[in-house]
Amino acid sequence: MTIILYGIRNCDTVKKARSWLDSRQIEYVFHDYKTAGIDTDRLQRWCKELGWETLLNRGGTTFRQLPKADQQGLDAAKAVILMLAQPSMIKRPVLDLGRQRLVGFKPELYEVVFDTCSTPFDCP
Repeated sequence: MTIILYGIRNCDTVKKARSWLDSRQIEYVFHDYKTAGIDTDRLQRWCKELGWETLLNRGGTTFRQLPKADQQGLDAAKAVILMLAQPSMIKRPVLDLGRQRLVGFKPELYEVVFDTCSTPFDCP
C-alpha cells in the first residue's frame, strides 16, 4: 500500500508534514489539489469516514471570501460541492494510510502512527 499525502504544495502546514515525513525517510506520494484536483467519490468517502465538518476548512481565506449565502446552510452535500469547486477549502494535509486517514498535521499523532505501529497500515 502506498501512503498518499493530499494537499497544496505552497501550504505551510503541508510543507511541515512533508518535511516531517522526509526527515524520517518515509516514502509517500504527494497529491497536489491545485494540479490534480480531487475526485467526487474519494471526497464523499472521506466525508462519510471523517465528517464533512472535519474536512471543510472554514477558517481559510477561500471559504471566508465566499458569499454569505454559500457559507450558510451547510450540509454534507453542499460542503462536497464547495470543496470540489475549490479544493483549497479541504483542510490539509490529508494523510491517506490506506486503512485510515489523518487530517491536519500534528507531529505527536504522526509519531504515534509511524513509531508505535509496526507499519502505519497496521494501526487502527
